[in-house]
Amino acid sequence: MIEEREIIKDTALIVAKLMSSSAITAPKAKGRNNIQVRILDKKEELYQLAEEMEKLAPKYGSFFARDADNVRSSDAVVLIGCKIIDFNIKQPEEIKYDINTVLSLVNLGIAIGSAVHIASINNVDNRIMYTIGLAAQKLYMKDSDIVFGIPLSIKGKNIYFDRK
Repeated sequence: MIEEREIIKDTALIVAKLMSSSAITAPKAKGRNNIQVRILDKKEELYQLAEEMEKLAPKYGSFFARDADNVRSSDAVVLIGCKIIDFNIKQPEEIKYDINTVLSLVNLGIAIGSAVHIASINNVDNRIMYTIGLAAQKLYMKDSDIVFGIPLSIKGKNIYFDRK
């Protein structure tokens, strides 16, 4: 017999792995992969991440602490980051933004969208959080220039919906 807690833990990890694979294989500008992924599924990792988020709250806003509570209640967190890379494209003079940054962020956005689609079709509650990404960048993904976190929850009610 498999108990509910084990089912939830195993399912969250399987879906997190599928999300990560989807992010890795998502289309990339000029075929250049600048995406980095990591999965946190152990309670100690989630609590460490939540503590780091709470440390950031006084400086960046109370919503970091609110999101930290969500992380503690989550079954796993998928981290997706990117490096800003050189795509070897001549910068058009009339464009005021850096084309390498834009293309790097487009890759990140497509990877995140691909990942949350996988969570959605598997009925796993999730939410894209910049707050998680900032803390995770400090703790786990120091080589990424930008990171977002996607917490996963398998419960009777979506814990990311009625947030205060």
